[in-house]
Amino acid sequence: MTGAAHRDHAAPVTIDEDAAAAVVARAHFDDRGLLPSVIQQWDSREVLMLGYMDAEALRRTLTSGRVTYWSRSRQEYWRKGDTSGNIQLLRGAELDCDADTLLVQVEQIGPACHTGARRCFDVDPFLPLAPGASPTDQRPEEDAR
Repeated sequence: MTGAAHRDHAAPVTIDEDAAAAVVARAHFDDRGLLPSVIQQWDSREVLMLGYMDAEALRRTLTSGRVTYWSRSRQEYWRKGDTSGNIQLLRGAELDCDADTLLVQVEQIGPACHTGARRCFDVDPFLPLAPGASPTDQRPEEDAR
């Protein structure tokens, strides 16, 4: 996507390499070297998705302002929106009290979910499913794309 496509959106926040290295050093990655990352829309506080970052993905996210993940299935880095155009611009990030989970505030441009839904968390487990229905049948109409 070109810069012109995002002219109405503020530039993402970034930090320098030294500050990013300090954040990476504080983070407690799991035994696979991953840090669960809860992705939240910065202005509404709506939870959009969960992704995973290793140390390099975290460094790239903090220094570039574009959220980068480690794909557990493909075993490679990916930036949200590189193929779909539905990018995530970094607005802030916080490690939790144990430093083993990251809260990432983003400006989500387009849907966050690979299904085309605004967010990945929109299936209510407390609503019974109709016979033969799948959990994705619960998606609100405006999110069904």
